[in-house]
Amino acid sequence: MPITLYDLAAADPDIRFSPNCWRVRMALAHKGLETETVPWRFTDKEVIAFSEQGKTPVIVDGDRTVVDSWSIAVYLDEAYPDRPKLFESPQARAHAFFVKNWVETAVNPGIIRQIILPLFAMLAEKDQPYFRETREKAFGTTLEDFGAGQAELLPAFRKSLQPMRVTLSAQPYLGGEAPSFADYLAFGAFQWARVSAPHDLLEADDPIATWRRSLLDMYDGLAGAMPARAA
Repeated sequence: MPITLYDLAAADPDIRFSPNCWRVRMALAHKGLETETVPWRFTDKEVIAFSEQGKTPVIVDGDRTVVDSWSIAVYLDEAYPDRPKLFESPQARAHAFFVKNWVETAVNPGIIRQIILPLFAMLAEKDQPYFRETREKAFGTTLEDFGAGQAELLPAFRKSLQPMRVTLSAQPYLGGEAPSFADYLAFGAFQWARVSAPHDLLEADDPIATWRRSLLDMYDGLAGAMPARAA
């Protein structure tokens, strides 16, 4: 029986943009686990009420329900120890936890300012009022004001990625010679931007772009098959 993943979708149910859901999609592919995805939208709270919370990703594996991308990755390694590991060691798990926190506090805030308006436009009509209300409350301003000045902010965002850029200049993946969950944690953010933004946040010769291309091609092009907004 395949694992079911409830996966955040745009108005077009085939467009999946959530950074956290992409972490899980890549993790499931890494483990070689058969997966069925269910498109879900922000206002479909009743659909995942069984998970006792209101956000994706959510996976259902037999009689087990697991939420949150980090908890799902930990579960997958524990439930399927004979499959390729997401965390090769306790040290690798600690390293991935740092990457998770760096992405969420340093990378995602820069991305959201670049993509907020095109992302809003992609959403299902029923989701747009919810998205506007919750995000404007969090940002303390309108979506339009929050997303203003993208071009002026882009160079500073690219500069903020230097620690990752230097790392990927020395090794092909954040996990070393092969990708680990640390890579999927970061990749989710860049796939979010790739699917949502009308312009590429990375320059073509950036080592991060090379790393992204490699991950887009993995697992029979799973992530690369998702159309890029800038293409």
